[in-house]
Amino acid sequence: MNPMKSILCILLTCVSIQAYAQYTDVINSNRPGASRSAFSVGTKVAQLELGPYYISEKRVPVAAYKVSGFGVDFAARYGLLLEQLELNIEGTYQNDTKEFTSNFSSEEKRSNFKSVAFGAKYLVYDPYKNEEKNKPNLYSWRANHSFKWSSLIPAVSVYLGANFDAADNPYTAPGVEGVSPKVMIATQNNFPGGWVFVMNFIKDRIGSDQSDFQYILTLTHSFNQNWVIFGETQGIKSDFYADNLFRFGGAYLLGRDLQLDTALTFNAKDTPSVLGVNLGVSYRLDFHKDKEIKNNKGIDNGTSIKDEAKRSKRKKKKDTTDTDKTNKKRKRKDVDFDDN
Repeated sequence: MNPMKSILCILLTCVSIQAYAQYTDVINSNRPGASRSAFSVGTKVAQLELGPYYISEKRVPVAAYKVSGFGVDFAARYGLLLEQLELNIEGTYQNDTKEFTSNFSSEEKRSNFKSVAFGAKYLVYDPYKNEEKNKPNLYSWRANHSFKWSSLIPAVSVYLGANFDAADNPYTAPGVEGVSPKVMIATQNNFPGGWVFVMNFIKDRIGSDQSDFQYILTLTHSFNQNWVIFGETQGIKSDFYADNLFRFGGAYLLGRDLQLDTALTFNAKDTPSVLGVNLGVSYRLDFHKDKEIKNNKGIDNGTSIKDEAKRSKRKKKKDTTDTDKTNKKRKRKDVDFDDN
């Protein structure tokens, strides 16, 4: 089946499933790791994620070569129609020099997109949708930070996309070109104490000479509202390339819509050895609006949740002011002005 038709079928199937809010008050970025969160960015949110990097590879002793160069990882994400649905385009562009060091020395300058994929991600299961159940306990620190068995149940999303590979690409296997499907299952566990565990299982370039299977496991810990660190392992298996990569790094929330990050990537073999350093930035344009809520009679009053909260706050302030005025009037009436 045509990959684009497959994407359309998935989207039509997803429309029948009830939606729950994915939007967060601060930016929700997939960087600096390579894994993808189970959650979307939220409706009417456009997000751009960029990460320039330096790469160094060295292979010894057979067919020895060295690679050094620069590249950039990029992703554009948009929440469309439903809170669980996200459309995205992501890829990697690299420019490097490959130097062959066995027998005779020669150089090959290379530049192209290592990957470009367009797809859609949809949250099919959200264990955190019950807001009342997951509200923090205002009276117990222990209750908020103790382990809960229910946290072992992850949020689950599915991704369906299409790769677009140019002909004669130096970063792909010979003969790989055109469009090929890509599928992924992403899970996410949010544990107490600021710990998040994400798993991705990916089947990439299906049906091509470079069809591979990948898994990515990412553990993230937030120290506070601004600082986050992470550790990650990525396994890649195909006839063209196989590797186990490790990443460590962190991110800093500079504003509710802006995040900066950095990471170090390496492996544990010499066929080839890999060392990468990247810096990244994520920025979002937030046009999200909360869903309209209904009053007690079930009539749509055209008020958003944020507006309702503001109105409730104003009403409470007004009630407090009116009470103060009433108490002052009572005090004036109770004063005895007789001269006796």
